[in-house]
Amino acid sequence: MLLLQSACRVRTRLSAMTMVAAAFVAAHAGDHWPQWRGPGLDGVSAARRPPAEWGEAKNIMWKTELPAWAGSTPVVFGERIFLTTPSKPEEDAPAAVGRRLGRGGGRESPGGRDLLLMCLSRADGGVLWTRKLDTGNKLFGKHNMASPSPVTDGRMVWALTGTGVLVALDMEGAEKWRFDLGAAYGVFGQYWGYGSSPLLHEGRIIVAVMHGAATEAPSYLAAIDGATGKVVWHVERKTDAREECPDAYTTPIVVRRGGRAEIVVSGADYVTGHDPGTGKELWRVGGLNPQGRGNYRVCASPVAVGERIIAPTRVRPLLCLEPRGDGYEVAWRYDDGTGPDVPTPVSDGKRLYVVNDKGIVTCLDMRDGRVVWGPERTVVGTVSASPVLADGKLYVTNENCVTTVLSAGPEFKLLGSYELDGGYTLSTPVVLDGLVLLRSAKYLYCIGEGS
Repeated sequence: MLLLQSACRVRTRLSAMTMVAAAFVAAHAGDHWPQWRGPGLDGVSAARRPPAEWGEAKNIMWKTELPAWAGSTPVVFGERIFLTTPSKPEEDAPAAVGRRLGRGGGRESPGGRDLLLMCLSRADGGVLWTRKLDTGNKLFGKHNMASPSPVTDGRMVWALTGTGVLVALDMEGAEKWRFDLGAAYGVFGQYWGYGSSPLLHEGRIIVAVMHGAATEAPSYLAAIDGATGKVVWHVERKTDAREECPDAYTTPIVVRRGGRAEIVVSGADYVTGHDPGTGKELWRVGGLNPQGRGNYRVCASPVAVGERIIAPTRVRPLLCLEPRGDGYEVAWRYDDGTGPDVPTPVSDGKRLYVVNDKGIVTCLDMRDGRVVWGPERTVVGTVSASPVLADGKLYVTNENCVTTVLSAGPEFKLLGSYELDGGYTLSTPVVLDGLVLLRSAKYLYCIGEGS
């Protein structure tokens, strides 16, 4: 009984802390970016007066050299920036990795063996501290083991590695706990390496592991208590997907309808909704892989637009789901072949902006999925980062560190394209009040007008 009372007190304190932190983020939504897709998990920023043009000699407040490349996006709370990265490659490492661990090219080196969490000063980019999370970095095409983005509530920061280790630290870098998901539930077995980011919801870290192409271990969702590292719940996520299709690289989101929250997960041929308190599956919708192909792994994450859910697949179809009774049904589908594979779409509520891997942008009407404008091309080049919507503008960054800025609205309007020398770029831009953070292979850039 005493243990139960103690556990309840810990949970109550954490919930209260989380509520305070959530209220603070809501009040300062344009000034924080606490997880991969921002304060609302949707790629929309409330930032005021973010910069709309830049170059190496224009509007660069600072840039900090990074040890190695990675696909993870920085997260920001207050004056601190957190990002995951491999360590610097060893000087005696070969110039190229001979055996690819995934198809589709990738980089010559995965980076060093260690996986790190860095904390930087927002004011000047100085490194405040660096902590080792795990070792065993590997290359999987465009992935290394630092692909998942961290998450923070301003009191703690949680980082998940592609090796399956989840670590909690305070804002000064003191480790509070660590949990090895691979040891508990089976080694991650995605063909392209693990790429999902953790979700913070009501003091719990929600992790989705969807795999099957390179493992017999079942796919699952798990909720870890953010304060203690204890497993709150763990549920298997079943699927009849075959070959590569059980693999998914999507990040869970929260959708709110009828006064309650649901955890939404997309991948392995289905979109599913789950009870945040227990993990129980509440509903599922198929149709992600209508032809039953064996290579329809899903990379782009779902997006909540009010009570509706946008569910991308592998280019086509892109589905819009809407509530029906206790579950969801397909409201409309976009099947024109210009949908995304890797980038996650973004919406302003009226329109959906879809950027595909070739940098082609299409604007759809959220009511019925009809084309408002497009497809239109941005700068030539592959796009893996997701678009961000801020201050009436759409920010699209390609793998060559070129960012195209568009006007968000009923007509296509290109405002400009701006190149930096950072090299290979997979990370999604972070747009805050008066500045943009852009993570490339070489640098973390802080961009602000008048710099």
